[in-house]
Amino acid sequence: MKLVVGLGNPGKEYATTRHNAGAWWISHLANKLHVTLRSEARFHGLCARTGQGDSEMWLLNPQTYMNASGKAVAALCRYYKIQPEQILVVHDELDLPPGVSRLKLGGGLGGHNGLKDIAAHLDTRDFWRLRIGIGHPGDRNAVINYVLQPPRKEEAPLIDEAINRSLEVWPLITQGDCQAAMMKLHTKVIKEM
Repeated sequence: MKLVVGLGNPGKEYATTRHNAGAWWISHLANKLHVTLRSEARFHGLCARTGQGDSEMWLLNPQTYMNASGKAVAALCRYYKIQPEQILVVHDELDLPPGVSRLKLGGGLGGHNGLKDIAAHLDTRDFWRLRIGIGHPGDRNAVINYVLQPPRKEEAPLIDEAINRSLEVWPLITQGDCQAAMMKLHTKVIKEM
């Protein structure tokens, strides 16, 4: 991976909302890697660089609001000549319950406006996604309000657990062994159910 993107909305009013699960994940990873995310106007987000040479990688939290996430991703990718298959986008996932995370390459966009905008800017869906389950409100008309609210008291520790569990497979992802990361991440969840 050359770029890891955590989706969310900027500002204090959104910091604790479900839609920011990807941004939470990036913050955890930055802490783990001992790097600080700093504002980079040309990339429209908070960024950190880690590693050198072939192992150089960028962390990015777009500050464009969710629906314009592709602007930030495309700007950084163009500048550093990063290919779509070298990108991992971490985002909230309505179709997974809290406590579950899944890794996949490409596929549908599931109505996620952040993913739609990234796919439009990159002109492809073929980038990696790490999906952090936030659950579904049960009514699609309630989705917008649901993602812009903080998790319920019983959901928050489950989402944290999914973030921590997915960070455990990070070393495999950085080695380029995403298949092993998927196997470990997806199998662990099945065993614990």
